[in-house]
Amino acid sequence: MNQQEGYADDIVKGFVIWSMVWGLVAVLVGVFISFQIAFPQLNFPPYLTYGRLRPIHTNAGIFGWGIGSFMAFFIYITQRLTRTSLWSPGLAKAQLWLFNIVIALAAVTLAMGMNRSKEYAELEWPVASLVVVLWVIFAVNIVMTIVKRREEQMYISLWYILATLVGVAVLYLVNNASIPVSLTKSYSAYAGANDANVQWWYGHNAVAMVLTTPPLAIFYYFLPKTTGVPIYSHRMGVIAFWSLIFMYLWTGAHHLLWAPVPDWVQTLAMGFSVMLIAPSWAAVFNGYFSMNGQWHQMRENYLVKFLIFGITFYGMQTLQGPSQSIRTFSAFIHFTDWVPGHVHMGTLGWVSLVLFAAIYYTIPRLYHTEIYSVGLANVHFWLVLTGQLIFSITMWIAGVQQAAMLNATNPDGSLHYSFIETMVELYPYWHMRAVGGVIYLAGLLVFLYNIYQTITGGKAQAAAQRA
Repeated sequence: MNQQEGYADDIVKGFVIWSMVWGLVAVLVGVFISFQIAFPQLNFPPYLTYGRLRPIHTNAGIFGWGIGSFMAFFIYITQRLTRTSLWSPGLAKAQLWLFNIVIALAAVTLAMGMNRSKEYAELEWPVASLVVVLWVIFAVNIVMTIVKRREEQMYISLWYILATLVGVAVLYLVNNASIPVSLTKSYSAYAGANDANVQWWYGHNAVAMVLTTPPLAIFYYFLPKTTGVPIYSHRMGVIAFWSLIFMYLWTGAHHLLWAPVPDWVQTLAMGFSVMLIAPSWAAVFNGYFSMNGQWHQMRENYLVKFLIFGITFYGMQTLQGPSQSIRTFSAFIHFTDWVPGHVHMGTLGWVSLVLFAAIYYTIPRLYHTEIYSVGLANVHFWLVLTGQLIFSITMWIAGVQQAAMLNATNPDGSLHYSFIETMVELYPYWHMRAVGGVIYLAGLLVFLYNIYQTITGGKAQAAAQRA
């Protein structure tokens, strides 16, 4: 328990530290598999092949780094916005243990080849069942804390937190419905096009409820805390919230354009995807308008740089995503390297920049120290920004070139290039992608060193500042 406020901040410390550990694992594995793509001889079967390491990379990144950090900040934010201590610190400790057990089990089972072959839902049923238990513990604790709150008004961050808790539960339960045939093997409860439809209803909305609503909750909380001025419009935030939640759940089938699912389902998904630009950009404008009269902080306050660049990447992501849902553009760039460029702009740019800012803000307060080095934080910012931009831009260019070559035809209608010819042309981009990953990893190491020094050797924070 945090003795200063009666808040359960030891749990927050645990989740922050473990999420950073899993984040490092995700980036290390990500850099390694980027080299495996550029240099196939680096695949060492059976355990260290791209096919087995790639799901470990995504699970460690999305669920280890992402969910671990979100659990930390949901507990941190909820207590302060409700002016209430956590409902059950004991339950939260059990949650932290179970979280690490699940992530470790996921890494081991995926390395052994136990995989349901569903994007972002690869875990076999015993591990997936533990995830359900973990989420129920987490959700009950947060909801009960909100129920017994001492602050009547619910700030916008709490709405996003509640949506995350409900949304992830529904998505996960429906998509993971399966029929076990042994301890290590199960088959989906759905078949054919229905299975694909359910999978991408989950796959895309996991992006919504895991990688959009939680960072928005954190952004809306930490931007005013960092700048010292309130959010531009709470009402605008709430309206955008309800619009976002309503529209997102209809968009999953835009991953199945030109697939054997009903045409009206594809069109509905495409329409709602394009409409998503409005609530997404309402959040972006809310962030920008909150900076009115405060833009000088972009130069003076390193935390603001992380947050504003983070929301900017969110804006770019939410323009790129809907445009990709349009049939003609989707037909052009689907199954090309454009897609990993798009995904990594969201994860490395939007999600991670916001989380870095939140960790920089909370660690000195949790440990009653000052940040070890603002200079290193700025070095961290520029390294991860450079690494992310190199990664995404090279993948976008590679994707367009790949798509153009795959679609090129001769006068008689035959393909102008063979598949292997398109692959050969991508190698320079894959080399640059690996270089971008190394630069991002260097930035992450600077961040971890700065945080370690802040915890262990940081200067004591003045009592007035702690308060």
